[in-house]
Amino acid sequence: MESLAEALGHGAESRLLIISADQLGSTHAATAGGLSAMREGAATTGTVMMPGPWSRHAVDRAGPDDDLGVHLTLNAELDCFRWGPLTNAPSLLDGDGGFPRTVVDLWDHADPDEVRRECRAQLERATLWGLEATHLSTHLSALQQRPEFFDVLLDIAVESNLPLRLEGPAAEAAAGFPFRELAHEAGVVTPDHFRLVRGGAEAHFLSALDNLAPGVTVVAFEPAIAAEEIRAIDPSATARMNDLAVLTDRSLPSRIAESGARLIGFGALRDLQRSGL
Repeated sequence: MESLAEALGHGAESRLLIISADQLGSTHAATAGGLSAMREGAATTGTVMMPGPWSRHAVDRAGPDDDLGVHLTLNAELDCFRWGPLTNAPSLLDGDGGFPRTVVDLWDHADPDEVRRECRAQLERATLWGLEATHLSTHLSALQQRPEFFDVLLDIAVESNLPLRLEGPAAEAAAGFPFRELAHEAGVVTPDHFRLVRGGAEAHFLSALDNLAPGVTVVAFEPAIAAEEIRAIDPSATARMNDLAVLTDRSLPSRIAESGARLIGFGALRDLQRSGL
């Protein structure tokens, strides 16, 4: 069977790398940081959280050459900074009026029909505001790890004809059902490998570069500019500022080239999926 790399026009042993700047739209710091990582740094794609207070700003600032996906969001994990559903969805609210803080709380109380309406509304809002999304992802992997929620995610990917950013075989085994295989059977393209950088961004990323497997790998960062806003609300603010520093380091492109990896965006995967190949 032809590999994803081969379907994209590369050799079977090619190592293709997508670098993602996640969570644009959640805060001003994350929005500015994500755009900076894409335009002045090595990030080749980004994700926008449409329920986030800065989502309109993120979409308005996006240009036609920016590769951006919709980060379907059903959680608001920060204690003192809240966002909630775009739709009337009582089962998606916790006690103080925002999305549940934890994925387990979401899974215990969310009504799948309300989840479906909310996710569709998030994608529709992005489209209405002029964003030509290149892919879909799921905040905190909330829609990936339970079959009833993954059904919603897959349906929306099929409806919109967009690739899905899914985690790899280890996460699939932990979930206990074949979400990657289900996506493939539905004609939805998904990268081969996924890594989320958490702390020690430079060492983590360089290790990922040194150990890239053949195929398409997504490495996701959560960059943010240095601002009092994010320092006040996010315990991981320092790590997020470090993510931005790593992605905008002028030596990074040469390090990536030396590794033998080739940078691509999700737009290539979207075009492949929509070609029907």
